[in-house]
Amino acid sequence: MTEIMENLSVDGISGAEIKCRCGKMHKNQIKEIIIERGALAKIPDIIKKHGGSNVYVIADRNTYAAAGETVCKNIERYNLPYSLYVFDSERIEPDELAVGKAIMHYDGKCDFIVGIGSGTINDIGKMVACITGKPYMIVATAPSMDGYASATSSMIRDGIKVSLGTVCPCVIVADTEVLCNAPKILLQAGIGDMLAKYISICEWRLSHLITGEYYCEEIASMVRNALKNCMQIESLEFTEPDDIKPVIEGLIISGIAMSFAGLSRPASGMEHYFSHLWDMRAIEFNTPSALHGIQCGVATVLCLRVYEFIARLVPDRKKACDFVNSFSLKEWNRFLAGFLGRSAEGLIELERKERKYNPESHAKRLDIIVNNWDEIVKIISEELPPAEQVEKYMKKLGMPTMPKELGFSDGEVQGAFLATKDIRDKYIGSRLLWDLELLDEAKHVCRSVW
Repeated sequence: MTEIMENLSVDGISGAEIKCRCGKMHKNQIKEIIIERGALAKIPDIIKKHGGSNVYVIADRNTYAAAGETVCKNIERYNLPYSLYVFDSERIEPDELAVGKAIMHYDGKCDFIVGIGSGTINDIGKMVACITGKPYMIVATAPSMDGYASATSSMIRDGIKVSLGTVCPCVIVADTEVLCNAPKILLQAGIGDMLAKYISICEWRLSHLITGEYYCEEIASMVRNALKNCMQIESLEFTEPDDIKPVIEGLIISGIAMSFAGLSRPASGMEHYFSHLWDMRAIEFNTPSALHGIQCGVATVLCLRVYEFIARLVPDRKKACDFVNSFSLKEWNRFLAGFLGRSAEGLIELERKERKYNPESHAKRLDIIVNNWDEIVKIISEELPPAEQVEKYMKKLGMPTMPKELGFSDGEVQGAFLATKDIRDKYIGSRLLWDLELLDEAKHVCRSVW
């Protein structure tokens, strides 16, 4: 079964239903995935194949120029009626205003929605499809993130970054010639989002050991294999358009892995939470922010350094218990409110449900951690490459590797590190360090410059 999952092609994975040794039936809702040179020419036939007869196309200025104009011309040649909305802003936020604009321009006669773009357009397109109940196709314009195959949208609601359940596209089309011509920073963002999988798979295994969380080795193997293939990319100057396939395939497979697992574990962990926190601060305080994948790449290097710190530790049960018994949740919540502003309210409310700071829950986890410390270190060594190795690879591709390059100070980096444990109900490295009473000590590893 592991071998089958590892070697599933993107074509074989679309619409797959796989009875797994983990006991689950893994499936996804994507009916077709096309990744090839010249794929834009096939779009009208694909629309008809999947029941579309009147199309609503959503794009922004850049994605319309990259692929949207060609798509619309191809649709016209096939005499398919369509309506088009191109966002008029240079920078679009995935918020209520953007969704409202897209819905206000939606023609009720349309029975098929086509998004042309990457992260933001895809998130908005899935929202529109969810609201209208119509099937949705995404035409990728950049291999910049792993959300193409997901059934969620990363949105800004009431000024707060949230993940909302929407729909999964029924079709993903990626013309490799279009992808190769994407701005280099978007290609770098895709690599950054793939590098994050080192951390996500490691933390998934750790959580399985410490908390008993569901884990599937077959899904993990599939993601590892996709990451390995992606890391064969030696340059972002592609001599042939199809040379970009490992990146877009890896990103799509990561999204499908999340669908198979029914959770985000295979594709995101502590490194994603750094990015979310920086985004939340940017919304609240107008502090710096960068593309999600770029932030994830930088944060992956941070997390690798944190895990190198963890691997050298020797747990001290008494020290950990004394700390937890004297821990002030009220004082911690004051820090969150100061660091995140309004966004802190959601994190504080999550803890009321999660109760990760409860001494009894902590004691149970601590017993497992202390008794299985050798296994924890073994998992870290099996899953994670040295931080310097990943940093060297990123520099070779011209990617930023240090938070300072993104405009973040030590305070913003260390504050985000401390708060990563509160973003989701997910056991990650910062929670392990809190359980050991070593979180504050570890923050010195998270610096803006090394």
